Amino acid sequence: MNRTSTSRPRSRRIAPAVALTAAAALTLASCSSSGGKKAQEAANNVSAGKADTPLTIALITHAPSGDTFWDTVRKGAQTAAAKDNVKLIYASDENAGDQAGLVQNAINQKVDGIAVTLAKPDALKAVIAKAEKAGIPIVGLNAGLSAWKKQGLLSFFGQDESVSGQALGTRLNGTGAEHALCVIQTQGDVNLEERCAGVKKTFKGRTSILYVNGTDMPSVKSTMSAKLKQDSSIDEVVTLSAPIGLTAAQALSESDSKAKVATFDLNKELVSGIKDGSIQFAVDQQPYLQGYLAIDALWLYKNNGNYSGGGVEPVLTGPAFVDKGNIDKIAEFATKGTR
Repeated sequence: MNRTSTSRPRSRRIAPAVALTAAAALTLASCSSSGGKKAQEAANNVSAGKADTPLTIALITHAPSGDTFWDTVRKGAQTAAAKDNVKLIYASDENAGDQAGLVQNAINQKVDGIAVTLAKPDALKAVIAKAEKAGIPIVGLNAGLSAWKKQGLLSFFGQDESVSGQALGTRLNGTGAEHALCVIQTQGDVNLEERCAGVKKTFKGRTSILYVNGTDMPSVKSTMSAKLKQDSSIDEVVTLSAPIGLTAAQALSESDSKAKVATFDLNKELVSGIKDGSIQFAVDQQPYLQGYLAIDALWLYKNNGNYSGGGVEPVLTGPAFVDKGNIDKIAEFATKGTR
């Protein structure tokens, strides 16, 4: 994407438009009371940073159906869209080929910007290039830290999955754990693979990998239970999402395992698990913030030519550990669906 050619002409058009809007507001203010009210609302919109003509921005993720994590991402995006007077189009598909098709649909609709996750970057590379050729600015979020700059995205919002995995592995070293089972719910997802690789890199004990079908929780529970019964040396289960973490706690009970559970990601249901000790701790990447920043960044770019992270560095939203020591402070926000 040629950033110089897309941002400079835009900024020259915006200043006169804002000036005309402000002038119109002042003119209308001297008319009738109803006209004055409308003028004041228009002036308020200008001062709040809202454009008269809303942008249309597509948020396209690899979210599987029923995963509450993505509800939080979407909620953050909706909040930013409301603030910025943006028309938000949301679509998701965990199949990478179908997700690429959703990006193509957004291109066909001539949206003003696209926020996209790159869980399987190679599958989206061609369609991302098409969007850029069409002059549509794109930012990445959540998945694709290693690919966003290579594919020409403006910015990236998320956590470094390798670093977060290493942080969890280091923390396990202080728990006395000797054999960790890292459960991956979607094979081939670069985010998830990097997390387990990070755990293995710093955890001084043994790390094993178990693949499960994250869209089928009964199957997830039975697969984990079978593994725990088969290998009694497993004393730590590391899951990569809050729902899988809660299911792991159930599997431990069914298999009479003495293992403990640590997980990535947080939701309001997991708060109770941390409080009652069935979950040791969670690694929070703040999904609400990822959705919010992605949409807001596109608005800022289109209206002001701003680049979050300077277009060079990612904007990191995690990792942050949540345990019994700080869960009471975070519980309120988790219940509201913003953590």
